[in-house]
Amino acid sequence: MSQTVTRTLSEHESKRVLAAAGVPVLDERVVETPGEAVDAAREVAPGAAVVVKLCGEGVAHKTERGLVRLGLHGDEDVRAASTALLDAALPEDGAVGILVAPMVHGSRELIAGVLRDLQFGPCVMIGVGGVLAEALADVAFRLVPVQRVDAEEMLDDLAAQALLGPVRGEPPVDRSAVADVVLALSRLAVENADIAAVDVNPLVVVDGRPVAVDGLVEVRA
Repeated sequence: MSQTVTRTLSEHESKRVLAAAGVPVLDERVVETPGEAVDAAREVAPGAAVVVKLCGEGVAHKTERGLVRLGLHGDEDVRAASTALLDAALPEDGAVGILVAPMVHGSRELIAGVLRDLQFGPCVMIGVGGVLAEALADVAFRLVPVQRVDAEEMLDDLAAQALLGPVRGEPPVDRSAVADVVLALSRLAVENADIAAVDVNPLVVVDGRPVAVDGLVEVRA
């Protein structure tokens, strides 16, 4: 049996696909030099903190390699971090750039995605995300296409219901907005047979609403 050949889009390219489908993402820039990163930081988060990451199709696991810098304030911090990330690139990473995005804060993180089961076909997923995603394995799946009632039931299926309510002074999770993300991923899977998988983690809850802070789309080559 032949094996399907796939490639993973860069984080920035992946987020463009997600945004076009209706998944909320941050305003970000991809640049080539530390100087351009400084300018980009001023554009996306004037006077506020930013995140910079090494970005490229060969750079999928950034956190494990220390290729993410969080909470950067000011031109010199951005310049120094961008320089260090470019210096850390390996030949096998291929073409790389610096992704610059606003720093967002939220005490709750979800995970969402698409996978194509060999037996049942494309499925959509939502669950508890962040660093605890693998440990908790608190996720719900449905075959696509899903309707809004299906997406809402997926949230009801999660064990960590308290996580969806008010937490540490933050409002409850906007379940309708999360359901919108699930529906967007369902449409993406149905309308794009070349998409092999989607991994959105974390889907950070900011003021009750989800935003895709990181995401990867895998396509059939």
